[in-house]
Amino acid sequence: MSRLLYQGIEGVVDRSLELALAQVGAEDSSRTQRAPQWDKLREECGIVAIHGHPEAARQAYLGLYALQHRGQESAGIATADGQHLANIKGMGLVSEIFTDDVLQKLPGYMAIGHTRYSTTGDSALLNAQPIRVDSTKGLIAIAHNGNLVNLGNLRARLERDGAYFQTTSDSEIIVQLIAHSRAGTLVDAIADSLSQVEGAFSIVMMTRDRVFAARDPRGFRPLSMGRIKNPEGPDTIVFASETCAFDLLRAEYERDVLPGELVMVTGDGVTSRQYASGIPQSSCIFEHVYFARPDSRIFGRWVQESRDQMGRQLARESGVPADVVVPVPDSGVTAALGYAEQAGIPFRFGLIRNHYVGRTFIEPEQRVRDFGVRLKLNPVRNLLEGKRVVLIDDSIIRGTTSRKIVRMVRGAGAREVHLRISCPPTISPCFYGVDTPSKRDLIAANQSVEEIRRYIEADSLAYLSLDGLLKCCDGSEHNGYCTACYTGNYPTQWVDVNEILPAAASL
Repeated sequence: MSRLLYQGIEGVVDRSLELALAQVGAEDSSRTQRAPQWDKLREECGIVAIHGHPEAARQAYLGLYALQHRGQESAGIATADGQHLANIKGMGLVSEIFTDDVLQKLPGYMAIGHTRYSTTGDSALLNAQPIRVDSTKGLIAIAHNGNLVNLGNLRARLERDGAYFQTTSDSEIIVQLIAHSRAGTLVDAIADSLSQVEGAFSIVMMTRDRVFAARDPRGFRPLSMGRIKNPEGPDTIVFASETCAFDLLRAEYERDVLPGELVMVTGDGVTSRQYASGIPQSSCIFEHVYFARPDSRIFGRWVQESRDQMGRQLARESGVPADVVVPVPDSGVTAALGYAEQAGIPFRFGLIRNHYVGRTFIEPEQRVRDFGVRLKLNPVRNLLEGKRVVLIDDSIIRGTTSRKIVRMVRGAGAREVHLRISCPPTISPCFYGVDTPSKRDLIAANQSVEEIRRYIEADSLAYLSLDGLLKCCDGSEHNGYCTACYTGNYPTQWVDVNEILPAAASL
């Protein structure tokens, strides 16, 4: 059972800060023994909000369960009933933290929830979200997906103005900006605060009687609004990072929260205001490449369709004679299906994933991490032996995992192994909510495609072109995408990585 933080729970003494600080100390002492490893880009976070449901906490729980792939480090749910605002959060998976007994401690018809993988801020219970702050504007709970790139200057200014920070997370900066705003109303204070921050943020916030949702002006991170129809009363309004959460909640997708939009939900209904406009959209294209579930609609476009087109375009750009197309599960499956159909080559699950192992970067011990690939994947020898194999994966970060997989397939008897990647080479770190290694640890930033091919020991290696990727992710929506991880051209003013609080290795 995870250690939990209880805030505003009737009958439970609030010792959250004391316990969290104790845990941070314990984690800091043990973290020196571990070096971070990057085999995949690490997901950002998932957020959900519910307004107008008698079991809002359970609805938030289901929404977070559907968004678990976006973060496996910590999770939290805050609820409100018009008078009280309660919050429970802990380290671990959603299902581990929120048992029936825990959910019963969260009454109310409104809720916000968060599942986290650390980007900015220490990997600790202290920074688990939602973050609950008792400010001059009243009690506010916030859950945030993304990264602010001007948080250093903002934090210093707020501390000079007397702000006291309970966490090292940039999410709290938004709340402190609201608390110190001179705007006359809460909604004006929120709009004023959001206009001061630079970077990526999709956020949900809650007071005792209102729910808010907002996206940054460039629309880096996704956030959608849905509705649960209620014939006997007002509808339930739902917000979530991905529309796959709506399917579990039986909510109908209504629309995306627009870049630069602030939405407020009260008992009187939904209102909206555009707090920023005229800024070019630069949504994260890696949501379509890897992060989002294929059954989600992201930035107005189905992820499944984008990935299928990536595979087809990859076959057109770099097809190779082969006997079988094999995905690296699970992220390579949809692109591999598209590749196989375009190339006219049989698709086979030649690698079987053990779903009960967990993700290797979560494992705390190096001896486990070294065996992570074989713990997670096992080759199907009778499908691979003597075959010319095209392996499809979504990305190469350091190259170590790709080399192990190529060796595994060859060790199972494959005659040839051709690796195809459904995105361009990743050459630059992300400052907008994706936990990437530094440039020196990105293999494509330091080696040519041929050098990478030799390192991973494949017979051939090819990436999807940037033009091909943009074509695959574009539709009638004509979205503008951020491709900084492939080009090094950032849509915001460049900020040295040292100015951003470093993300620690997950525990």
